[in-house]
Amino acid sequence: MLSIVIPTLDAAAELGRTLAALAPELAGDEIVVADGGSRDGTAALAAAAGARAIQAPRGRGSQLRAGAEAARGEWLLFLHADTRPAPGWRAAAARFMAEPANRGRAAAFRFALDDADPRARRIERRVAWRVRALGLAYGDQGLLIARDFYRALGGYPPIPLMEDVALVRRIGRRRLAVLDHAALTSAVRYRRDGWRLRPARNVALLSLYFLGVPPRWLARLYGR
Repeated sequence: MLSIVIPTLDAAAELGRTLAALAPELAGDEIVVADGGSRDGTAALAAAAGARAIQAPRGRGSQLRAGAEAARGEWLLFLHADTRPAPGWRAAAARFMAEPANRGRAAAFRFALDDADPRARRIERRVAWRVRALGLAYGDQGLLIARDFYRALGGYPPIPLMEDVALVRRIGRRRLAVLDHAALTSAVRYRRDGWRLRPARNVALLSLYFLGVPPRWLARLYGR
């Protein structure tokens, strides 16, 4: 069984679309929504859609960790609430899971933004280069990983920001595959913060993280 783990915080507006995108291809799988204390009905929406909603300490790292602990599948797929795998996602995941060697590897979807703006395509190309050259796939590409491998790596650290970077760095570039299948992420934040400013801010935060700035400080700068 595949367990899909989604951390949420006041994400009702996006979560419904994500659950609707997942539902047609579920094959005896489960969805675990790890909610950090939403006040917009996120948990109720998840339960109504057939997902299992649990309460977790606020912070994406803590919520992902709690969701993984509550999940029952031998494979885990971590997704953001505003990231929707394109149709055919379950078959792409099944092909990866079927290879015995992949029990010691992980996979991410190809990053895509749900906006026709040419600037979105430029960001997608930069992300593709970053993943190919550095092995840094962020949470908005999803992460498919065998439970045993996830546990051996220590799982997501309970930090409010850079939890995805911390885990993929332990996975390593050579053990990270990119599925030939897209996951669409909402471009709302890029339109709101600026097509240039948001990526620049993300690079600045990543640099500060590599320099040893505590994630709790970075979360304040990020606005989380």
